[in-house]
Amino acid sequence: MPVLNSIAALEPEMREWRRWLHRNPELQFDLPKTARFVADKLREFGITEIHEGIAETGIVAIIEGQGDGPTIGLRADMDALPIEEASGVEHASETRGKMHACGHDGHTTMLLGAAKYLAQTRNFRGRVALIFQPAEEGGGGARVMVEEGIMDRFDIGQVYGIHNAPNFAEGEFFTAPGPIMAAVDTFHIDIVGKGGHGAMPHDTKDPVVAALGIGQAIQTIVSRNHYALDELVVSVTQIHTGTADNIIPASAYIEGTVRTFDPAVQDMVERRLNQIVAGQAASYDVSASCRYERGYPATVNDAEKAEFAARVAADVVGAGRVTADSPKEMGAEDFSYMLESRPGAYLFLGAGAGPVLHHPEYDFNDAIAPVGASFFARMVETAQPV
Repeated sequence: MPVLNSIAALEPEMREWRRWLHRNPELQFDLPKTARFVADKLREFGITEIHEGIAETGIVAIIEGQGDGPTIGLRADMDALPIEEASGVEHASETRGKMHACGHDGHTTMLLGAAKYLAQTRNFRGRVALIFQPAEEGGGGARVMVEEGIMDRFDIGQVYGIHNAPNFAEGEFFTAPGPIMAAVDTFHIDIVGKGGHGAMPHDTKDPVVAALGIGQAIQTIVSRNHYALDELVVSVTQIHTGTADNIIPASAYIEGTVRTFDPAVQDMVERRLNQIVAGQAASYDVSASCRYERGYPATVNDAEKAEFAARVAADVVGAGRVTADSPKEMGAEDFSYMLESRPGAYLFLGAGAGPVLHHPEYDFNDAIAPVGASFFARMVETAQPV
């Protein structure tokens, strides 16, 4: 079955919703305008059970189907990013320093499109829980919603999510059984030395040289402490120090990211970071400390649900346009918390050529919104047929 005709007919309306959201980006949990827009649309669709204020600005809306049955969860993230937009589009962000650079405006629109269709047709048993989530970009909004009990409160038995994927074929789906996205951790290293004049380094304890040594030594974690065929990324992404060409500063700061799929590998990286920082600090005669923050866990699809989601996607776009065994990627996603709580699957939807995610020139491709909405709708109708 191709994109549902009634959802295809919603495309102009969905484009308007998406572009309103794009013009009005909000960050993390602070989404008053976005949440109000979503709730107002749901009420327009005739949905009466709308639970607001979950995880501050999150929403769970319930649509009742025909007769008794289970509850299936569909999730969309709503927050934007702290990026100055440079897309030049007519509907560009109207708020300086904030933009929808990851397509969450499109994800919200896809779920709204599915909501309107499902509220009109109700061609399913049981219930569907529409999960509109804040704070995917660093705030862990999915974790907060799970901790606030949405899975038990609304008796959600399985849960699904979609993310757009620039530079993958437009309208094609990608998913996989098991791990699909990595866990993400962050390390912070503070180095304290003794500052002084750049012409008199013998009177200082130089934190810049120590930072360079630590940064270089960190690279050996992947190359010398880890089995080469297991996935691991350790990247130094920030070094901050110094104020002038003739001053040796008193301190330096290093930050970076770690991407893994195995908790044992996380443990190894954390241990080696602390050992390297301590050893390098001693060798450069400075003091240094390392703080290791564990972030989102790996996103792990339930194998059976991933296979089912791929079959539903094939019903929408054709079997030749669905990859059911896509390679893992080292990006991260807080939908992982929902998948830890309930079986389900996460899929990517190709958006065609264009700037990558988190780029200031990025803009969601409105043409794929009906595809995603049709997938969500068909997922409900196929999982819980009348």
